[in-house]
Formats: sequence, C-alpha cells, structure tokens
Amino acid sequence: MGSYYIPNNKLKGEGRILYIFTGKSLIATFIGALFGSIFYFIIRAMGHPYIGFGVMIIFAIIGYLVVTIKVPTIGNTRLTKTVGGESLDQIIREYAVFKKNRKIYSYAIPRKEPDYIEKSDSKRIWDALQERSSNNTKEDNE
Repeated sequence: MGSYYIPNNKLKGEGRILYIFTGKSLIATFIGALFGSIFYFIIRAMGHPYIGFGVMIIFAIIGYLVVTIKVPTIGNTRLTKTVGGESLDQIIREYAVFKKNRKIYSYAIPRKEPDYIEKSDSKRIWDALQERSSNNTKEDNE
C-alpha cells in the first residue's frame, strides 16, 4: 500500500492525527461523544446499553462532520456563492455572532390614540336617528 498526500494547513495548526483527525476535529468528535454520552446514560438506565452506545457514536460522527465538512461552491445558487469553500463550523460560528450582535431599532413615538366615536360622523348620525325615533314616538303618543 503506497503513501499519499493528505492536504493540511500547518499555518492554521492543522496536523493530522491517525490520518483523518486534525486537532480541531478530534476535539469536536470528543465533544460530540460527550454530548452523546448523556443520552447513553439515559438509554442505558432504560435497559438498552447498545442503543445508547450507538446514539453516542452518532453524536461523535456529527461532531466530526460539522468540523470537517466544507460547503462546496456552486455557481447557480446565491447561498453557495457566499459561503462556498468555508467549513461548516465557521459558518455556524459566524451566524451565532451575527445573531448575538444584531440590533433591532424601533422608533416608537408616543402619540395620543384618536377617539373614533367622538370625532366621526357616525356619532352624529346615531344622535340624529335617536332624535328622529324619539320624535316619532312623541307623534305617536299625541
């Protein structure tokens, strides 16, 4: 079996451990497995240790993939044009920073709410109808 070149960026501190793990991906895998171990203990308490171990492995794989997957650049979509070539963890980190620093400005000017009943013609119409009905009852009484 021959050797082959595994690309890495030594300036970013990327060195390979066991041929597939960088330091960052090893840490992310460990964090994913740590998060999955919570579910492992819960599922093991229910009497299914193998299922719990499988869930822990799935979380470890998710942790590894989040750090190592890079979004491909596809020219047809606007999203991949802007984030193409960046790793998924960097996109998640930038999104979290954006959400944290996003400010929503609201220009609330205090104003008096209009009273539509007093200022509308409907009140005058209502009063006119009541006067007419009261006049009709007076005429009927006479």
